[in-house]
Parts: sequence; structure tokens; C-alpha cells
Amino acid sequence: MFREGLAGVLERQSGFEVSGQASTVQDGLAALGEKRVDVVLLDVDLGRDRAMDFVLGASSQGFAGRILVVTAGLSPKEAVQLVEAGVAGILHKHSQPEELCRAIREVASGGVYMEKEYLKGILEALDRTKRDAVPLSEREIAVLRLLLQGGLNKEIGEQLRISESSVKGVLRGLFDRLGVRTRSQLVKVALEKYGEYL
Repeated sequence: MFREGLAGVLERQSGFEVSGQASTVQDGLAALGEKRVDVVLLDVDLGRDRAMDFVLGASSQGFAGRILVVTAGLSPKEAVQLVEAGVAGILHKHSQPEELCRAIREVASGGVYMEKEYLKGILEALDRTKRDAVPLSEREIAVLRLLLQGGLNKEIGEQLRISESSVKGVLRGLFDRLGVRTRSQLVKVALEKYGEYL
């Protein structure tokens, strides 16, 4: 019922097309091969299966799209595991349609969306013993914090009162230092190495 209702909401939104629906991991993985899929909205509880089963299966199939977890409940441990496996975002099921659309657009554009409720749990659950990490500057920490909250470059710049190009420069520096190529990889590595500062 939730899945069908969600599909109905998205079909009424400009710029979205629902490529398909699936109630099991097996059906979902099969659907990835039938049409181009940019973003998968994934529940955590899939009957006998869990979200991680789909994430790992999609990865093994070479799925190049993005995965946004939409869930009613998620433990900190599961959240960490899903982020480490490569999901691009976690959103609560009871969020407003506008927030869901924002999250979808953010992950579709290569960004990361983490709802604060789950971000807090992720940060608390991460190993905080990364003593070999090179210290971050105050600006890098500020940019990362806003990035983890789903901020776009322009929004981050506005909140920090710096130019959008300055934000891009900070992110480029972090990409180079941490050896990552995408925003989702940056979030994963930053949480692993600098979770206690964020």
C-alpha cells in the first residue's frame, strides 16, 4: 500500500517517471535490467529479505544508478552498513512529499542525502579511533557538516557566507586528500575518518 501510494505521488511530480515497482529483492534486481533506472527507492524491510541484500545484489550486477533508502525505522548499525555499501541517502517514510522529491533530486544529481535522525546514529556508531587522519580545517568541517545534511554547494555557501566557488574548492581539496571521486564516497570516508568532528 505504501509503495503504490508513493508511486502515485511521484507520478504526479514534474520531472519524475516511475520505471517500475517490486515487492521482493529478486523482482527488484530483475527490474534493473529491464529499464534505465536512475534512482531506486528502497525500503529496509522486504519480508524475508533486507535492504542490504538488494544493495549488494545491485552492486554485483553493475548497477550504476543511486539508491535512496526510505524507511520507517533503521538501527545505527544498519545505517552504517548501508552507507558503507554505497547507498546515497536515507530518508524517513513519514517525510513530506516535497522532502522526498528534494532527496531524490539530490541523490540523482550525484549528491548525498542523510536525514538528521539517521545521520546522528551513523556518527555515534562509527569507529572513532582513526588517529592517522590528517586534521581538517574549520572550514572543511563546516562544509562537510552541511554536505552531510544534504546541502547543495550554493546552499552551503549561503549558510557559511562564502562563494559557491569557494565551496567547490574546499570539496575538490577534500576529494584529493581523501582519494575519492564522488560526493557519496566523500561522505563515506569522511564519516569513517572524521566522524567525531562532524
